[in-house]
Amino acid sequence: MAKKDDAPATWRPVDGRLSFPAFLSAYGGLFDEKPSGSDYVRIAWIETPYGPMIAGADASALRFLDFADRRAIDAQIASLRRTSCMPLALSDGDVLALLRQQLDAYFSGSLRSFSVPVSAPGTPFQTLVWKALSEIPYGETRSYGELARSIGSPGASRAVGAANGVNRLLLVIPCHRVVNSDGSLGGFAGGIERKRALLELERAGMR
Repeated sequence: MAKKDDAPATWRPVDGRLSFPAFLSAYGGLFDEKPSGSDYVRIAWIETPYGPMIAGADASALRFLDFADRRAIDAQIASLRRTSCMPLALSDGDVLALLRQQLDAYFSGSLRSFSVPVSAPGTPFQTLVWKALSEIPYGETRSYGELARSIGSPGASRAVGAANGVNRLLLVIPCHRVVNSDGSLGGFAGGIERKRALLELERAGMR
Protein backbone atom coordinates (compact mmCIF):
# COMPACT_ATOMS: atom_id res chain seq x y z
CA MET A 1 0.00 0.00 0.00
CA ALA A 2 1.29 3.45 -0.88
CA LYS A 3 2.31 5.69 1.99
CA LYS A 4 0.90 9.13 2.72
CA ASP A 5 4.19 10.73 1.66
CA ASP A 6 3.68 9.27 -1.83
CA ALA A 7 0.69 11.56 -2.48
CA PRO A 8 1.16 14.25 -5.14
CA ALA A 9 2.64 17.50 -3.86
CA THR A 10 -0.56 19.35 -4.77
CA TRP A 11 -2.38 17.75 -1.85
CA ARG A 12 -1.91 18.62 1.81
CA PRO A 13 -3.98 17.28 4.71
CA VAL A 14 -6.39 19.74 6.31
CA ASP A 15 -4.88 18.81 9.67
CA GLY A 16 -1.46 17.16 9.61
CA ARG A 17 -2.08 15.90 13.15
CA LEU A 18 -5.23 13.98 12.19
CA SER A 19 -5.11 10.47 13.57
CA PHE A 20 -7.54 7.77 14.58
CA PRO A 21 -7.10 8.45 18.33
CA ALA A 22 -7.70 12.17 17.72
CA PHE A 23 -10.78 11.35 15.66
CA LEU A 24 -12.14 9.09 18.39
CA SER A 25 -11.45 11.75 21.00
CA ALA A 26 -13.57 14.21 19.02
CA TYR A 27 -16.30 11.92 17.66
CA GLY A 28 -16.23 8.67 19.62
CA GLY A 29 -19.58 9.50 21.17
CA LEU A 30 -21.23 9.00 17.78
CA PHE A 31 -20.61 5.25 17.90
CA ASP A 32 -22.29 2.41 19.76
CA GLU A 33 -20.97 -0.69 21.45
CA LYS A 34 -20.69 -3.58 19.00
CA PRO A 35 -24.04 -5.44 19.01
CA SER A 36 -24.20 -9.19 19.47
CA GLY A 37 -26.00 -9.69 16.14
CA SER A 38 -25.04 -8.71 12.59
CA ASP A 39 -27.62 -5.97 12.06
CA TYR A 40 -25.41 -2.90 12.42
CA VAL A 41 -23.13 -0.62 10.39
CA ARG A 42 -19.45 -1.42 10.78
CA ILE A 43 -17.31 1.73 10.91
CA ALA A 44 -13.64 1.61 9.91
CA TRP A 45 -10.74 4.05 9.67
CA ILE A 46 -8.82 3.50 6.43
CA GLU A 47 -5.45 5.11 5.76
CA THR A 48 -4.88 6.20 2.14
CA PRO A 49 -2.15 8.17 0.34
CA TYR A 50 -4.58 11.11 0.17
CA GLY A 51 -5.53 11.13 3.82
CA PRO A 52 -7.54 8.87 6.13
CA MET A 53 -11.07 7.89 5.21
CA ILE A 54 -14.06 6.78 7.24
CA ALA A 55 -16.02 3.85 5.82
CA GLY A 56 -19.32 2.36 6.92
CA ALA A 57 -20.79 -0.93 5.75
CA ASP A 58 -23.46 -3.33 6.88
CA ALA A 59 -23.10 -7.08 6.42
CA SER A 60 -23.75 -6.91 2.68
CA ALA A 61 -22.98 -3.43 1.28
CA LEU A 62 -20.92 -0.28 1.63
CA ARG A 63 -23.03 2.62 2.88
CA PHE A 64 -20.52 5.40 3.52
CA LEU A 65 -17.05 6.49 2.41
CA ASP A 66 -15.62 9.94 3.00
CA PHE A 67 -12.41 11.65 3.99
CA ALA A 68 -12.05 11.95 7.75
CA ASP A 69 -11.01 15.61 7.59
CA ARG A 70 -14.02 16.85 5.64
CA ARG A 71 -16.12 19.57 7.21
CA ALA A 72 -19.03 18.39 9.34
CA ILE A 73 -17.96 14.76 9.26
CA ASP A 74 -19.94 14.30 12.48
CA ALA A 75 -23.13 15.42 10.71
CA GLN A 76 -22.42 12.95 7.89
CA ILE A 77 -22.00 10.10 10.35
CA ALA A 78 -25.19 11.10 12.17
CA SER A 79 -26.99 11.11 8.81
CA LEU A 80 -25.69 7.59 8.17
CA ARG A 81 -27.32 6.45 11.41
CA ARG A 82 -30.65 7.97 10.35
CA THR A 83 -30.66 6.57 6.82
CA SER A 84 -29.49 3.09 7.83
CA CYS A 85 -31.76 2.82 10.90
CA MET A 86 -29.01 0.73 12.49
CA PRO A 87 -26.45 1.24 15.25
CA LEU A 88 -22.93 2.24 14.24
CA ALA A 89 -20.02 0.35 15.77
CA LEU A 90 -16.28 0.33 15.22
CA SER A 91 -15.66 -3.01 13.57
CA ASP A 92 -14.62 -4.69 10.34
CA GLY A 93 -16.12 -7.22 7.96
CA ASP A 94 -16.01 -8.75 4.51
CA VAL A 95 -17.32 -5.65 2.71
CA LEU A 96 -14.78 -3.38 4.38
CA ALA A 97 -11.98 -5.87 3.69
CA LEU A 98 -12.90 -5.83 0.00
CA LEU A 99 -13.06 -2.03 0.06
CA ARG A 100 -9.55 -1.82 1.53
CA GLN A 101 -8.22 -4.07 -1.24
CA GLN A 102 -9.90 -2.01 -3.93
CA LEU A 103 -8.78 1.32 -2.47
CA ASP A 104 -5.19 0.06 -2.41
CA ALA A 105 -5.53 -0.95 -6.06
CA TYR A 106 -7.17 2.36 -7.02
CA PHE A 107 -4.47 4.48 -5.41
CA SER A 108 -1.74 2.35 -6.98
CA GLY A 109 -3.29 2.98 -10.40
CA SER A 110 -4.31 -0.62 -11.08
CA LEU A 111 -8.08 -0.27 -10.47
CA ARG A 112 -10.34 1.91 -12.60
CA SER A 113 -13.77 0.85 -11.37
CA PHE A 114 -14.94 -0.28 -7.94
CA SER A 115 -17.02 -3.45 -7.64
CA VAL A 116 -17.65 -3.40 -3.90
CA PRO A 117 -21.44 -3.74 -3.33
CA VAL A 118 -23.08 -0.49 -2.26
CA SER A 119 -26.28 0.76 -0.68
CA ALA A 120 -27.04 4.38 -1.54
CA PRO A 121 -30.58 5.37 -0.52
CA GLY A 122 -31.80 8.61 -2.06
CA THR A 123 -34.57 10.25 -4.03
CA PRO A 124 -35.28 8.97 -7.55
CA PHE A 125 -33.48 12.02 -8.98
CA GLN A 126 -30.45 11.56 -6.73
CA THR A 127 -30.28 7.89 -7.64
CA LEU A 128 -30.37 8.79 -11.33
CA VAL A 129 -27.53 11.30 -10.89
CA TRP A 130 -25.41 8.84 -8.89
CA LYS A 131 -25.87 6.21 -11.59
CA ALA A 132 -24.72 8.73 -14.21
CA LEU A 133 -21.72 9.61 -12.04
CA SER A 134 -20.75 5.95 -11.89
CA GLU A 135 -20.74 5.85 -15.69
CA ILE A 136 -18.16 8.64 -16.12
CA PRO A 137 -15.05 6.79 -17.33
CA TYR A 138 -11.90 6.70 -15.25
CA GLY A 139 -9.57 9.54 -16.21
CA GLU A 140 -12.36 11.66 -17.73
CA THR A 141 -14.56 14.48 -16.47
CA ARG A 142 -18.04 15.79 -17.23
CA SER A 143 -19.58 19.17 -16.51
CA TYR A 144 -22.70 19.53 -14.39
CA GLY A 145 -24.57 20.54 -17.55
CA GLU A 146 -23.36 17.48 -19.46
CA LEU A 147 -24.44 15.26 -16.59
CA ALA A 148 -27.86 16.93 -16.52
CA ARG A 149 -28.32 16.35 -20.25
CA SER A 150 -27.18 12.73 -19.95
CA ILE A 151 -30.08 11.98 -17.58
CA GLY A 152 -32.61 13.79 -19.74
CA SER A 153 -32.86 16.89 -17.55
CA PRO A 154 -31.19 19.75 -19.46
CA GLY A 155 -31.21 22.89 -17.39
CA ALA A 156 -31.04 20.95 -14.12
CA SER A 157 -27.36 21.66 -13.52
CA ARG A 158 -27.98 23.07 -10.05
CA ALA A 159 -30.06 20.06 -9.02
CA VAL A 160 -27.35 17.77 -10.38
CA GLY A 161 -24.80 19.70 -8.33
CA ALA A 162 -26.94 19.30 -5.22
CA ALA A 163 -27.25 15.54 -5.77
CA ASN A 164 -23.52 15.38 -6.38
CA GLY A 165 -22.95 17.15 -3.08
CA VAL A 166 -24.87 14.58 -1.03
CA ASN A 167 -23.05 11.57 -2.48
CA ARG A 168 -21.90 9.57 0.55
CA LEU A 169 -19.72 7.11 -1.34
CA LEU A 170 -16.73 9.17 -2.45
CA LEU A 171 -14.45 7.58 -5.05
CA VAL A 172 -16.75 4.56 -5.42
CA ILE A 173 -19.36 6.90 -6.90
CA PRO A 174 -16.86 9.29 -8.53
CA CYS A 175 -18.31 12.74 -7.90
CA HIS A 176 -14.76 14.13 -8.17
CA ARG A 177 -15.05 13.68 -11.96
CA VAL A 178 -17.63 16.46 -12.28
CA VAL A 179 -16.32 19.95 -13.06
CA ASN A 180 -17.68 23.35 -14.05
CA SER A 181 -18.55 24.05 -17.68
CA ASP A 182 -15.49 26.31 -18.02
CA GLY A 183 -13.21 23.48 -16.92
CA SER A 184 -12.59 24.81 -13.41
CA LEU A 185 -12.81 22.19 -10.70
CA GLY A 186 -15.96 23.23 -8.87
CA GLY A 187 -16.67 21.84 -5.42
CA PHE A 188 -15.70 18.64 -3.66
CA ALA A 189 -16.39 17.50 -0.10
CA GLY A 190 -12.81 16.31 0.26
CA GLY A 191 -11.34 19.67 -0.75
CA ILE A 192 -10.38 21.20 -4.08
CA GLU A 193 -6.68 20.33 -3.92
CA ARG A 194 -7.53 16.72 -3.15
CA LYS A 195 -9.96 16.70 -6.09
CA ARG A 196 -7.21 18.04 -8.33
CA ALA A 197 -4.84 15.34 -7.08
CA LEU A 198 -7.38 12.56 -7.67
CA LEU A 199 -7.94 13.71 -11.24
CA GLU A 200 -4.18 13.87 -11.78
CA LEU A 201 -3.86 10.34 -10.38
CA GLU A 202 -6.43 9.04 -12.84
CA ARG A 203 -4.95 10.87 -15.81
CA ALA A 204 -1.55 9.42 -14.92
CA GLY A 205 -3.14 5.97 -14.81
CA MET A 206 -4.33 6.44 -18.40
CA ARG A 207 -0.82 7.01 -19.72
